Amino acid sequence: MKNSLQRVALRGATLGAVTLSATALLLTGCGAAPSSSSSDSGSAKSDFLACMVSDSGGFDDKSFNQSSHDGLLAAEKDLGIQQKSVQSKADTDYDPNLRSMVQQGCKLTVTVGFLLGDSTKSIATANPNSHFAIVDYSDPTFPKNVKSIVYDTAQAAFMAGYLAAGTTKTGKVATFGGANIPTVTIFMDGFADGVKYYNTQKSKSVQLLGWDKDKQDGTFVGDFKQVDKGKVLTQGFLDQGADIVMPVAGPVGAGAGAAIVAAKAAGKDAKLIWVDTDGYVSAPDYKSVLLTSVTKGLSTSVEAVIKDDAAGKFDSTPYVGTLENGGVGLAPFHDLDSAVPAELKTELDKIKTDIVSGAIKVESKASPK
Repeated sequence: MKNSLQRVALRGATLGAVTLSATALLLTGCGAAPSSSSSDSGSAKSDFLACMVSDSGGFDDKSFNQSSHDGLLAAEKDLGIQQKSVQSKADTDYDPNLRSMVQQGCKLTVTVGFLLGDSTKSIATANPNSHFAIVDYSDPTFPKNVKSIVYDTAQAAFMAGYLAAGTTKTGKVATFGGANIPTVTIFMDGFADGVKYYNTQKSKSVQLLGWDKDKQDGTFVGDFKQVDKGKVLTQGFLDQGADIVMPVAGPVGAGAGAAIVAAKAAGKDAKLIWVDTDGYVSAPDYKSVLLTSVTKGLSTSVEAVIKDDAAGKFDSTPYVGTLENGGVGLAPFHDLDSAVPAELKTELDKIKTDIVSGAIKVESKASPK
């Protein structure tokens, strides 16, 4: 399954060889019909129509699809625009869903996730008068009507790795991914480097399970749907002695959270690190075991791109979220604040300053160029 996903995302598997008519595609390929704002509510609405297509994780993934969708809804509320959105249920939905948005008159269509890269490029090329933006993917060969919204999450994940190494009681921490694709491995690279930096600074030997940065290989679910498999993988890490786990797997992270909550109920002091959003807000079922989250400013950046386009200021220059501009960050420790020593908090502040200044260089093969 992992290889299949890589072929789709990295080799540009062609989804365009579909022999159904456009009408049949819209009826069968898109799953649920697009949701939209009401334009008959009596309020003065802009005629600017912003649209969004999710990846197969859907808008209730408590992660990047959901937060990106929040940015669309915020733009509707704050700017008075109209919006439509459609959830993809499978990879084969991407082309027809995007084509549907164009046919419905969307001025700007935001696609969510690395896996929509090829479809975004092909549909945008075929429709040069429409604008597109894509979250979590950048391609220098995109046409000029596509804007990338990307995040150097390795920077914030570095801090999370240092934090995990500084708070583990067993000397073992772990991470796993949904699929071996750049928008996943960038988190895992940063996390690994943060653990390594802690070991170097403190002359310690905290072990990281689930990812080998040098080999670019590790533990993956194979997709972003199998929540039960995420639970099994997490339990396996706990059985190996890890007491902090960072899943980078969208909704599959719920499986990790469930395993850690169960472990805590059984008397084990285990903790969870969430990604993309502040899990304390987006996944409150796990807040009793949530140490922190590696966050992206998804909703804010999506709304900003929509706002610029609605004002006639669209451009194809990629938005890159960093620690410096607040596009990525480390969430508060919330209920587990007391589990983080004051000295470690000070060290994390210094690390952030040093990453921003360039004194600490965080590098991943997947970092935005």
